[in-house]
Amino acid sequence: MSTPVTPQEFRETLALWPSGVTVLTARDAHGPVGITVSSFSSLSLDPPLVLACIDKKAKTHDGLVGAPGFAIHVLARSQEEISHRFAHPGPEKFDASDWEDGPFGAPLLPLGVARLVCAHEAALDGGDHTILLGRVLDLERSDQPPLIYWDRAYRSAS
Repeated sequence: MSTPVTPQEFRETLALWPSGVTVLTARDAHGPVGITVSSFSSLSLDPPLVLACIDKKAKTHDGLVGAPGFAIHVLARSQEEISHRFAHPGPEKFDASDWEDGPFGAPLLPLGVARLVCAHEAALDGGDHTILLGRVLDLERSDQPPLIYWDRAYRSAS
């Protein structure tokens, strides 16, 4: 039998999985909340469902998981600064005037690759994360190239 996988080994191995970069936004009782997330996936076509995994230690966890709806922004290569801004805690990430209120009060950031507005469908336990399921109610998309995160760095699709 092999030795147990350590958290560091697991993290280093999964860093080799390239993923798109998304920002989730919502509004809680205190105002807008948002976080950069790479653990995002489609779940179902009928009904249209997506999922995102939110670290339970994140300051925005309760606001995102408790909101009646949220927006998912699939970032374009040109939106690396937005990814950095939302990767750090604090309300100042919304100080920039590049957003507007959307459904459920969720802040809508400028359109990158795609933007999905979702109703909260369910929140499931996922170890040290919560798996947030959303029913897609509206979407927009563009032909911009995506922002990709691979091996601890931002990359381009081309």
